[in-house]
Amino acid sequence: MFTSLAEIIEQWLTHLGFQESFAKMTAGLSDFIIVLIIGCLLYYAAKFFIVRILRRVAKRTKSQWDDILLEKKVFNRMAFLLPGILVYQSIPSTLDEFAPEFIKLAIKLTDIYIVIIFLMVINSFFNALYAIYQDTEYAKFHPIKGFIQVGKMIVFTIGTLLILSYFFNQSPLVMLTGLGAFSAVLLLIFKDPILGFVGGIQLSANDMVRQGDWINMQKYGADGTVLEISLTTVKVQNWDNTVTTLPTYSLVSESFQNFRGMKESGARRMKRSINIDMASVKFCTPDMLAKFRKIKILKDYIDAKQAELEQYNAENRIDDSILVNGRRQTNIGVFRAYLEAYLKSHPHVHKEFDLLVRQLQPTATGIPIEIYAFTTETQWSSYENVQSDIFDHILAIVPEFELFVFQSPSGNDMRQGIPALG
Repeated sequence: MFTSLAEIIEQWLTHLGFQESFAKMTAGLSDFIIVLIIGCLLYYAAKFFIVRILRRVAKRTKSQWDDILLEKKVFNRMAFLLPGILVYQSIPSTLDEFAPEFIKLAIKLTDIYIVIIFLMVINSFFNALYAIYQDTEYAKFHPIKGFIQVGKMIVFTIGTLLILSYFFNQSPLVMLTGLGAFSAVLLLIFKDPILGFVGGIQLSANDMVRQGDWINMQKYGADGTVLEISLTTVKVQNWDNTVTTLPTYSLVSESFQNFRGMKESGARRMKRSINIDMASVKFCTPDMLAKFRKIKILKDYIDAKQAELEQYNAENRIDDSILVNGRRQTNIGVFRAYLEAYLKSHPHVHKEFDLLVRQLQPTATGIPIEIYAFTTETQWSSYENVQSDIFDHILAIVPEFELFVFQSPSGNDMRQGIPALG
């Protein structure tokens, strides 16, 4: 007649002098331990064979979602269910020598283990879902990490309530009622996630910021590219490679600057001025106009403007022997015309956006001549190179119009003062 392992252990313990009840209990526990060992072997077998087969299948398919599911260990987590299910089914027969309360406790612990594994599987699935979504074009426009985190919070909250209610033999509704008494405390604890969730919805719905956008938020010292948008925080990599972490809701409740429109338009604004010494501004003489006509991009302007002024002065019988009579060209006016023509012919100045060379309100530091234009370069270093090249040329060309750039003190003033001091 076949003798089970439990009977052999029971007879051996009885022979050693242990009480019969202890021998039966220990013998019954040995069956349970064997089931645990078999369950562990099943896990490793599933992990070794099934997961390996799935990995080979995933490599042969063109889609990436199955590779991501394997990478995020969704199937590895599912393999943990096999030992739990086996133990759950075997508890009544392997622990029949124990008290009913002990058997119920073992069943409860096994059920809790299965629920925890399910939560781990769902968590891994959410991670895989996020990774799959990140590979799509929509991820650039609609970040979902905050929604993924909210989903995880809801799942884990429900799982925790189920575990506690099952362990303490209480209805989940009773547990929820108990939590309602601590609602004020919970709102205080989860204030940031709640605000972040609301902010994340507004950011996504209004398309206010995307991953990869360049934003500037001076209050938090953030000026760089958005790395990540999560439930409670937004990470920004600044141009000095430091990372600033912002509260998600702050992007909704406070103002910030987003340069996405500039990048999408393919044009970046250049707005900078140079100050001209007012003492160097004067009417153009015939010799000056003859010199300016030799500048290729100015010749047509000089001829057309001079013809217009001569016609006006002739029609109004202006006595041009006195400079204040009539209309005359000035060196600063010709200089502005040159800058406008120069910018229009520049290969890196955008032709479809506003281009303006204007004179601002004179100040104690001279007359500001402002360049307002858009470059075709939006990347930072390229943009700065173009802008620097343009102003290098402008600063070098100013003396050709018998103008002087104002400095404190003015270089012209110093040159005029040195002979007087001598």
